[in-house]
Amino acid sequence: MAKKKAAVANSAPAEKKFMKPSEIVTFGIGLFGVALLTGWMPDYTMTFFADFAFKGKGFDSAQLATVISSVFGVAGFVGAIMELIIGILVDRTRTSLGKVKPWVGFGAIPLAIVSMLVFMAPNTSSFMVATIWMFIIYSLYTAVSCAVESPANCFGALCSPNPSERSSAISIASFLRSVGQSGGQVVIIVVPAIMKAIMGQQQYKNAEGQGIDLIISTAICALGMIIFVMIFFANNKERVPYTTEKVSLIESIKLVFTNKNLLMVSLTKLFGFGRGVYGTVSLYIAVYLLGSKGLKLALMLPMGIGTAVGTLLVNLVLKKFSTKRTYILFCCYGASSLAILYFVSRGIGFNSTLIVPFLILNFFCGIQHGNTNVTPNIMIADCIDEMEYKTGKRQEGLAYAGYGLFSKIASALTKWLAPILVYTWSGYQFSQSANVAYATQADSTLNRFLAIYTIIPALFVVLQFVPILFYDMVGEKKERITAALLEKRAAEGVAEETESLAEEVAQAVEAQAVEATQDGEQISE
Repeated sequence: MAKKKAAVANSAPAEKKFMKPSEIVTFGIGLFGVALLTGWMPDYTMTFFADFAFKGKGFDSAQLATVISSVFGVAGFVGAIMELIIGILVDRTRTSLGKVKPWVGFGAIPLAIVSMLVFMAPNTSSFMVATIWMFIIYSLYTAVSCAVESPANCFGALCSPNPSERSSAISIASFLRSVGQSGGQVVIIVVPAIMKAIMGQQQYKNAEGQGIDLIISTAICALGMIIFVMIFFANNKERVPYTTEKVSLIESIKLVFTNKNLLMVSLTKLFGFGRGVYGTVSLYIAVYLLGSKGLKLALMLPMGIGTAVGTLLVNLVLKKFSTKRTYILFCCYGASSLAILYFVSRGIGFNSTLIVPFLILNFFCGIQHGNTNVTPNIMIADCIDEMEYKTGKRQEGLAYAGYGLFSKIASALTKWLAPILVYTWSGYQFSQSANVAYATQADSTLNRFLAIYTIIPALFVVLQFVPILFYDMVGEKKERITAALLEKRAAEGVAEETESLAEEVAQAVEAQAVEATQDGEQISE
């Protein structure tokens, strides 16, 4: 019987489905919830620190810009270290709920609380106090968000042992995560509209000048994040068994830096770190091109729709090409679309005539993000299979932490570079009036905003696919490893079934012995 089951498992392993349809949806809902809060926090935190938190305190603009750049750079490296630490802790987690779910479920409320504290600046005229507070609160937010985001992303490698089903689940979840990133910006539009209706235009301007709309928006997104994460927590479970070996720090670091394929996937983040600067400047393009920071959604919505379409296109392309070829193809497309947007924008000029073509081209630029949201996660899951094949250990936490480590280092470099480009290189002027959110900018500043949004990221998009040229977990190698792991798990299933049968026989024999003893005692009586 056991051999028969093993034969069935080996005959058609790829066709077997492990996840219920609702689990695929709620996996995505969980990522949607996390992105609803974390997806917009960095960019709006940066403008909160620069334009709202200490307005009217007399701080020097150049000095403040330098500190903000340092704050985000340091917080990024804190996040990189935390990625590795969280990865080790996840792989050491052994609970009835699994190794990932406890981190996501129990970390949601602390993340919500810390996110709220980010937008509650101290009322101080001391530049030193303000600086210390910014360093502490944003580093704390980065650390706590790592403890939730990294395990949430890691769940994709644990949801199913079937690579095809796993890839589909990751794709759908990544799509919902990208929607979640836009969802937070919807809140930022709705909240000011309600505030204007209740308070009136002038009182709202005063409140906006102090960033009160950001505080309320954060509270709503934090509550939504908790609700959506709890839906994921209640409905999903981990199905790929984890190995029981203890994970040492030295072995963990070695794992992250010596597995070639995992390293190549991780290096894409480092090589392409500058592509993320568009996110920071997009808020200012929304302000000066569309008229309001809340209209960043209107600016980014076409890109978000493009990302969703890109996610679907990635799934189609992956049916024809390997993950390696798919990644390179979309990177080439992404760089080209950004370059076209730059030259069209410069040709028209930074004025209202630019709005329609800018938004249309934004859609085509967004398609590339479907690739960066989906393909690396599928590659990492494949790398985890390769590591288990070679070592016998399955360390999802560390594999995603390795990618997250480089991602956070890249984020640190991005957040260090972005303020330098936006606040210093562009010649940005801070508002000095408590009742005016943003000051008028020179044409040269606005044109440099366009370069930060388009041509500079395009250069880094080209650089980010260079490491993938050396990635080889594709084709025959991937198929061979997948088949070997399925055979191994089938054999382990046979062993477990044999052990269970032996225990049942032993229990039956023991029961018969007890019964015989009792019968003998009755005969004696």
